[in-house]
Amino acid sequence: MKQLRKTHQREIILEELCANPTHPTADELYERVRRRLPRVSLATVYRNLEILSDLGIIQKIETAGRQKRYDGNPERHHHIRCLHCGRVDDVDMAEDSEFEIKMPERSRHGFRVMDVKVDFSGICPDCEKEARASRSNAH
Repeated sequence: MKQLRKTHQREIILEELCANPTHPTADELYERVRRRLPRVSLATVYRNLEILSDLGIIQKIETAGRQKRYDGNPERHHHIRCLHCGRVDDVDMAEDSEFEIKMPERSRHGFRVMDVKVDFSGICPDCEKEARASRSNAH
């Protein structure tokens, strides 16, 4: 396992990510970090997000056809993505929720199962509000 060397830039990137509940993209996080570190490069932000993700300190949220987003909460939890704007939020699920996945040791195709991810999708409140407003303006 890689050893994490603390750097000032890495600490600021992690602080900004953890202070941002919106699961930002690297570009969005870069804009926030630049307010505190004006000389930081986008490549530095990307590189550090990959390192932090590889070490399990943060989560990388990947969806086909979309930019990666990052979550400062490394604990296992689910996310919901807006189909319109791409916003990502945590899904609040109680531990005793009826939603349960039983991970088999092996798949029917012989794969050893290492992880399961469940993606929820829908329309966020802002996009739903915008859609209602445009429908009422059309009438």
